[in-house]
Amino acid sequence: MGKKVQCELCPTECILEDLQIGGCRVRINKGGVLYSLVYGKPCAVAVDPIEKKPFFHFLPATTAFSIATAGCVLGCKFCQNWEISQAKPEETDNHNLMPDDVVRQAMFYGCRTITYTYTEPTVFYEYMYDTAQIAKKYNLKNTMHTCGYINEKPLRKLAEYMNAADVDLKAFTEDFYSRICGGRLKPVLDALVVLKQENVWLEITNLIIPTLNDDNGKIKEMCQWIIKNLGPDVPLHFSRFFPHYKLKNLPPTPFETIRDARNIAMDAGLKYVYIGNLRSEAENTYCPECRKLLIERAGYFVKQNNISDAKCRFCRAKIPGIWS
Repeated sequence: MGKKVQCELCPTECILEDLQIGGCRVRINKGGVLYSLVYGKPCAVAVDPIEKKPFFHFLPATTAFSIATAGCVLGCKFCQNWEISQAKPEETDNHNLMPDDVVRQAMFYGCRTITYTYTEPTVFYEYMYDTAQIAKKYNLKNTMHTCGYINEKPLRKLAEYMNAADVDLKAFTEDFYSRICGGRLKPVLDALVVLKQENVWLEITNLIIPTLNDDNGKIKEMCQWIIKNLGPDVPLHFSRFFPHYKLKNLPPTPFETIRDARNIAMDAGLKYVYIGNLRSEAENTYCPECRKLLIERAGYFVKQNNISDAKCRFCRAKIPGIWS
């Protein structure tokens, strides 16, 4: 009797023989049952500003209790956290922190939110799900920074407890996802639509890498897709690339490239377009109606906030987000 198992968590859907470990490095088939190798074993634990995730329309100037385990469902050549995302659990320095401990620590440090981040939270799905359930009971918010490479069924189940998600939309071509990430674009687009349908607050991050995904035509196409499928209010963060991991041969993204991408996005009709990894006025939130400065940021620090009752303090226009 064969004990093969197919994992149904991410679109890779590994078929595993007995005692075989999945491509994510953290799920094992033991006698026909899938087990997580990272449950309650985060390799990264920190208290971060929520702006670092980045969330710009979600409880500004509050802190997030951030956790991650080893592993990832993709293999991006530019990964900033490759030492843990591309590692096996036995290769990382792990804490012993069960879900109720995570919630207890978050409350102890005065965090409003628990964020599942740094690596890909899909790989520690059960750990995240159980933690999120407990967190909700104690009125803590749950957020994740994810690559969105997850199947519909587990994502809908998770969305019941997830307040916000920042999704890395890494490029807008299947070729990029295949060559640079070892995945596919379509499942990520599908996940974005599911999160929108489930009323999870959504922000999108796009890291612009010179020569690989900096084509203005494709950026325009991506922005048009976002508006058509998710609406014009979704905050979009264009992030500057720095040479990392297997892409050390490329230069940092020129400022002009990022600026042009932001202009394309705003011309397409997106109302909230930000620039990351680069100091500029494009870190700030402006009212799309009266154009006044609403949230002034310096890096992860909020200098002023002119949003009250989810509205612009000056013209009372509604500003989408989760503000309290």
